[in-house]
Amino acid sequence: MSTVSSQITAMRNETTQVQSEQARTTGMKNDSNVFLTLMLKQLENQDPTEPTDNTQWLSQLAQYSSLEQMSQMNSGLENCAKYINAMYDDMMINSEISQTLSMIGKDVTLQIPNEADPKNPTKITGKVTEASFESGSGQIKVNDKYYSIENVISIRDN
Repeated sequence: MSTVSSQITAMRNETTQVQSEQARTTGMKNDSNVFLTLMLKQLENQDPTEPTDNTQWLSQLAQYSSLEQMSQMNSGLENCAKYINAMYDDMMINSEISQTLSMIGKDVTLQIPNEADPKNPTKITGKVTEASFESGSGQIKVNDKYYSIENVISIRDN
């Protein structure tokens, strides 16, 4: 009987520890707290004349361990996805910078949307004399006016 009492006490201590961790985290930790609470209640309410089989306890502990490992793996994958997204964003910015800078000194043709007549955009041809990133995206200076690189439809060497 003392082993059952010590197991219940150990489970209570572990449940208290998980509950304090739960206050700091969310997500899968809530599931592990529910699992421990249910396991503790099962221990408290079992029939003393027919205690739960050790095989069942091992099975439940294995399930709990598996749940914890999946939770940690999920957290690791989320961090990995954030890192990959940040790398992708950096690569896109670097690509846009390289594309914009490579146009300096070249002749370009731009197609500017015409708000009054959307079917007839304005075409501008000229030499790129400068590049800017002031607006957050690549801009090129053609004929003393800045245009977005999105408007470029052709590039030619001099």
